[in-house]
Amino acid sequence: MSFDSAVIRRDFPLLAKQIDGKPLVYLDSANTSQKPSMVIDAMANFMRESYAPINRSAYTLAANATEQYEGARSAVAKFINANSSLEIVFTKNATEALNLIVHSWGRANLKTGDVVLLTHMEHHANIVPWQMLQQELGIELRWVPLTSDFQLDLTSLTSLLSGVKVFSFTSMSNVLGTINPVEKLCAAAHAAGAIAIVDACQSVPHSPTDVQSWGADFATFSGHKMCGPSGVGVLWGREALLEAMPPFLGGGNMITDVRLDGFTCAELPAKFEAGTPPIAEVVGLGAAVEYLTKIGMANVRQHEIAMSSYVLDLLTNRFGDDITIHGPRNPELRGATFSFAFRGIHPHDISQILDQSNVCVRAGHHCAKPLMKIIGANATTRASFYLYNTTADADTLADALDSASDIF
Repeated sequence: MSFDSAVIRRDFPLLAKQIDGKPLVYLDSANTSQKPSMVIDAMANFMRESYAPINRSAYTLAANATEQYEGARSAVAKFINANSSLEIVFTKNATEALNLIVHSWGRANLKTGDVVLLTHMEHHANIVPWQMLQQELGIELRWVPLTSDFQLDLTSLTSLLSGVKVFSFTSMSNVLGTINPVEKLCAAAHAAGAIAIVDACQSVPHSPTDVQSWGADFATFSGHKMCGPSGVGVLWGREALLEAMPPFLGGGNMITDVRLDGFTCAELPAKFEAGTPPIAEVVGLGAAVEYLTKIGMANVRQHEIAMSSYVLDLLTNRFGDDITIHGPRNPELRGATFSFAFRGIHPHDISQILDQSNVCVRAGHHCAKPLMKIIGANATTRASFYLYNTTADADTLADALDSASDIF
């Protein structure tokens, strides 16, 4: 289908909302995206007409619910080009998926003195679980630093990877917008004898994803950032690795047998889906995948390159040295996520003033405190654009920033 963000915007009911007679300009999609009618309707219809427990009951309604749940799994597998739907594990979010890897694979395969390599770009979800394992097992953490132009500094990557067992990194920074060379990083990890884990939360919603082409071993992402509901995330892992890992949580649906002297795990992916899963949310994620597939992820990426170019030129030309945008200047090397400082005004004050114009942005440390310290900021204002945003939204942002300077 042809890509027209103004037309696409009509698919999202909340974006038609007005507050005090002013239209809504939603620029917080790096945090969570809005939901199209297709997703809302799929979840409502499922709960109205098809809701039942999955996998445990033989009656027709439950069989149909199971079919929709597993159909969504197959859709997600195809969306990221997984080798098999058995490699798709549903979690409640990407944070849980990363914790699953750390505490299942990590506990089983790492010991005192083993080295894990992270980067200075990481979200807390790809830092804290490793720090927890560090406290528990005594592993060592190393860090890939940044260049002055907000890229990963790979000049010493070979030495940083020496003796490393795991290289875990973001595919795109949720603060800087920097897009990392995932294939190159995965290849470097494997050349050093390490596994490669990709936190793909910020990239899967915005560009085509091919985990086989990446050469990764694990990848994680969230439904709510890609037009789907909250409460569901995805862990993709190579089947052989998932097979060898111990279960993360124990309980219903992850077993084939329980005895007084032990238990036997179910086959993949049920082995990692203990308890009643987020059934309606998984159905909604399946609808989101269908929606994005119809639009075309290559089209989404091209739109965001164009938006990045427009926003960078607009804000730089209009405000000059009064605005500092933290991130690459080349639109080809970044996503449409912009963290910035403006005229010395505190980011929380900026966000409140922008809210008076119904411009929704995020202010804070964006769950990346180590990175914020490195760029010399306690907090930033972050405006993040998605497939439903237009140049008019960027213009409104710029006008609202001008009004902030008038007040302060």
